[in-house]
Amino acid sequence: MLPGNSRIRRGVCFPGKRAEESRADALFSGAFKMKDIIRGIRLIAFDFDGVFTDDMVYVIQDGTEAVRCFRGDGIGLQKLARLGIETVIVSSEANPVVMARAVKLKIRCIQDVGDKHAVLEDFARELGIAMSEVAFVGNDINDLPVLRCVGLPIIVKNAHPDIIECATYQTSCPGGHGAVREVCDLVEKTLIQAGVEVHGICETDSCVGRLDHPGVAR
Repeated sequence: MLPGNSRIRRGVCFPGKRAEESRADALFSGAFKMKDIIRGIRLIAFDFDGVFTDDMVYVIQDGTEAVRCFRGDGIGLQKLARLGIETVIVSSEANPVVMARAVKLKIRCIQDVGDKHAVLEDFARELGIAMSEVAFVGNDINDLPVLRCVGLPIIVKNAHPDIIECATYQTSCPGGHGAVREVCDLVEKTLIQAGVEVHGICETDSCVGRLDHPGVAR
């Protein structure tokens, strides 16, 4: 069974004597639906604060800010790149630390965003990707508009309670503690199981070859 929480599994009534069997069937069905959704994803967009970070900030005496990130995210993003999945950070923050981390991770970054939905929609359109082929990873109420418009809305374990019902998947790791890596690993595992080949050599799988999956951007 896939980790995390899925709204596909939430709110199901199991009356009668076969309650346990029905619950197991629903979870099994939900896992397969999740895999089908992931197979169609071509772009994954991430919020920054609370997703790449633990949503805490260190304020230095001179007013500059520092954040703490999870080092394993870099390998996870490399996995997505080898699978041909586009990635981008969409952040409402206008902070040099966001761009510095994005440059380090070699991921595109759009900062100082007032309307994440509109910006992400424009970005996806430029790539020729439908919003139904987009996943977004968020953590707070300012992510609600974009979570509601993408094909795979994802939230981190410690997301604000008000956005939980809008998510299809919730990570088992908190933001800044492996949530980004968890999403990357989940996508990689699902696509490789579906027979997608990757560019280069993976750290976890010795698979070399061309990308051969119609649902993934080349």
